Amino acid sequence: MSLPITAKVPFGGDYNPEQWPESVWEADDRLFELAAIDTVTLGVFDWALTQPAPDRYDFSLLDRIVDRANRRGRMICLATGTGAHPAWLARAHPEVTRVDFEGRRHRFGQRHNSCPSSPVFRRLSTELAHRVAGRYAGNPAVVAWHVGNEFGGACYCDLCAAGFRLWLRERYGTLAALNVAWYTTFWSHTFSDWDEIEPPSALTEHWRGPDHTAFQGITLDYRRFTSEAMLTNFCDEKAAIREASDLPVTTNFMGMYRPIDYHRWAEHLDFASWDNYPPEGSSPAWMGLNHDLMRGLKGGQPFWLMEQTPSMTACRDVNPLKPPGVMRLWSWQAVAHGADAVLFFQLRASRGASEKYHGAVVGHAGRADTRVFREVAELGAELHRLGDATLGARTPARVALLFDWDSWWALEMSDGPSRLVRYQQVVLAYYQALWDAGVDVDVVAVTADLAGYDVVVAPALHLVDGDLADRLAQVARRGGSVLTTFLSGRVDVDGNAFLADVPGPLAPLTGVRVDEWDARAAEVANPVCLGTGADRVEVAARLVFELVVPVSAEVVGSYRADWYAGTPAVTRNSYGTGHGWYVGTALDQAGVCWVVRQVLAPHGLLGPYPDVPGLETAVRVAPDGTRLLFLLNHGTDAVEVTATVAGVDLLTDVRVAVGDPLRLEPAGVAVIRG
Repeated sequence: MSLPITAKVPFGGDYNPEQWPESVWEADDRLFELAAIDTVTLGVFDWALTQPAPDRYDFSLLDRIVDRANRRGRMICLATGTGAHPAWLARAHPEVTRVDFEGRRHRFGQRHNSCPSSPVFRRLSTELAHRVAGRYAGNPAVVAWHVGNEFGGACYCDLCAAGFRLWLRERYGTLAALNVAWYTTFWSHTFSDWDEIEPPSALTEHWRGPDHTAFQGITLDYRRFTSEAMLTNFCDEKAAIREASDLPVTTNFMGMYRPIDYHRWAEHLDFASWDNYPPEGSSPAWMGLNHDLMRGLKGGQPFWLMEQTPSMTACRDVNPLKPPGVMRLWSWQAVAHGADAVLFFQLRASRGASEKYHGAVVGHAGRADTRVFREVAELGAELHRLGDATLGARTPARVALLFDWDSWWALEMSDGPSRLVRYQQVVLAYYQALWDAGVDVDVVAVTADLAGYDVVVAPALHLVDGDLADRLAQVARRGGSVLTTFLSGRVDVDGNAFLADVPGPLAPLTGVRVDEWDARAAEVANPVCLGTGADRVEVAARLVFELVVPVSAEVVGSYRADWYAGTPAVTRNSYGTGHGWYVGTALDQAGVCWVVRQVLAPHGLLGPYPDVPGLETAVRVAPDGTRLLFLLNHGTDAVEVTATVAGVDLLTDVRVAVGDPLRLEPAGVAVIRG
């Protein structure tokens, strides 16, 4: 099952009318009409209202809310309401609340507070989902179901311990196999009974927090178990919905969110959706990477932008305001990367609690003459004019970037060589280089089919399992290029080192051997010389310096300082009719960009404007074969370029011919249909 069937890009967001009297609903209806709001997400946190007591359900308020949206012609993404459990549930069943990493049993409060292994929580959340779906499945306004909300966190209670042991029995079959996988001869850890196994926490295997563990294998498996335990909660509710409805079901992801392996969840969602709240100071490439990751979850299927703020967040120490034009620009960027819905949190500002200062389309005063409201209304009008032009359109990427939660987890909990290496930062550096080059990218799982790609980029591929090394080698064997980096090919699926030269199973493809590696403080830089002759450049490298020994590879870049000056830092190996590239250190962004362009150039994969800073391009191909070229100016100055395609700008109705000048003001957008 795919995305909801709509006639245009759904536009709207989270709406919580249960927080206000019905007189406010009247005012909101008028404002939503002005802003072309046609879609509302309802009931996300309604459990305490729809089930006010263990033996009583009351849908009267939600009935009026749903009926009103229907009568106003709005589409509804209807939530099951299980994003946070009610107070009576925690009081009647204290075991439903979580035990934290330090071993403290939490009481009622906040929202990520339900133990995923609690039989009571699973039974009652499933029953609520069943009742919500059964009641509203026939309402024509409902186009999709929304399970829970931003699944995340972890629990370390006795119920989760028991669930973990059952999960381990299914995974390993015998204690002997588990002991081998976890390398338990170390520190007298051999287990002789399943009940001896404890969740890895501050009270057991960890010190100085969740990333410092004595046994990586134990913690790696607990993270897998936790992700799958919450997936079970999602699947419980989806199965209950399916008893009454065949409409598509989703839940809102959070981009590069470490606790949940979204690739393992992807097949269970009918369509992916996510909430875009970029960290302060993040680049447009950070958002592009997250969008492409969400699109890649379902094999390139478009996704929904389920939440974004129209103005500012409220959960951080400092919450900057989006300047004029940025909300529109970022919304169009989502569409450019595959979003088939543009939704906000929130449509009306909450009056109290932790999100009362979170940005909203409608503020506390309910005005239509604010800058934020005007910008939202202008975007709504543009999306109305766009119609169905982008719906179902795919991205014709010839470059894949591998994103792997197992490698993320395994790398960042490893003792040595450097705690300063962060998986996200390494991956982002290589995505940034692809983004700067104007390349369309599929961000995919390590299990994805790589046959359709000319270039595969696999930064910090720390954990290599199954036939991955062979599939990467096949890309190069048929003429493609594979690029991987330092700290790749180090451990197997259990987090144990390969009994082989580094980079383990990637060694034949890369044509190198790494015997030693140096690590230094962040302020220590070693210059690296890349290329030769007129193409020679010098860049900086930091954190980890692998001493690369070429076996069959040629040297592309070398260290310039320290006792290993003159030794290789970047290599290229001929393999089949293609190449395997290896970068043995954390190059600065200029260095990463240089290497990536060397990889892309032979395949003719540079974008139309690779040397225009801040100008993003992306292509989507509609189901009828029509190509859509998006141009987005993230810079602070206007840019002028020459059109490389002929067509019509769907935002201005201006016809463009090849060679025509194109000018984009700061935060400017063009969508050219060829």
